[in-house]
Amino acid sequence: MNQEASHPYRTRIWDLPTRVFHWALALCVVGLVISGNIGGSAMLWHFRFGQAVMTLLMFRLLWGVMGGHWSRFSSFPLRPRALADEVRGRNTVQLRTGHGALGSLAVLAFGLVLLAQVGSGLMSDDEIAFAGPLTHLVSGATVSTASAYHKTIGKLILIALVLLHLIAIAWHSFKGHAIVGAMFHGDKALHSYKLCPCKPLAA
Repeated sequence: MNQEASHPYRTRIWDLPTRVFHWALALCVVGLVISGNIGGSAMLWHFRFGQAVMTLLMFRLLWGVMGGHWSRFSSFPLRPRALADEVRGRNTVQLRTGHGALGSLAVLAFGLVLLAQVGSGLMSDDEIAFAGPLTHLVSGATVSTASAYHKTIGKLILIALVLLHLIAIAWHSFKGHAIVGAMFHGDKALHSYKLCPCKPLAA
């Protein structure tokens, strides 16, 4: 029997900063949705969660350039051919190791949507008691547009992305890929060490 096929290997795909970022962002997004729906005095926490998300996104942009190999944006297979291969089910080493093309697009989509949501929140006004810190720097029309986007379109897009993310996790778990556990310990079991050094998993 092929030794490489019968003995899985473990390699560190998600480094500690990336894992901390992932779970901190998940908690903050949940906090944003809950506090935003409650309203009232909970809006104070909504602002705090928004500021935390902005800080996390700035860190991720920096880590995407200076972080570990699989955390860098340069490792994302964003070429059209990589996307086509993944959709057709061609299980390349790249797809089995780091982010696949669809996963990479999801990371970028989440980042852009969250940036838009945070940015619009800074210019939003609930017309009751709370206003974003940048509302006094922009026109009333801009505040109205930002508020409308933040409360409706942006919120719905974000919730849709979260649901798609959960569905994708459930699908990969059904297919036998332990992604949730990997996002805690950072390691991924592979059947090849062609792209990076790995260590054998304990029996």
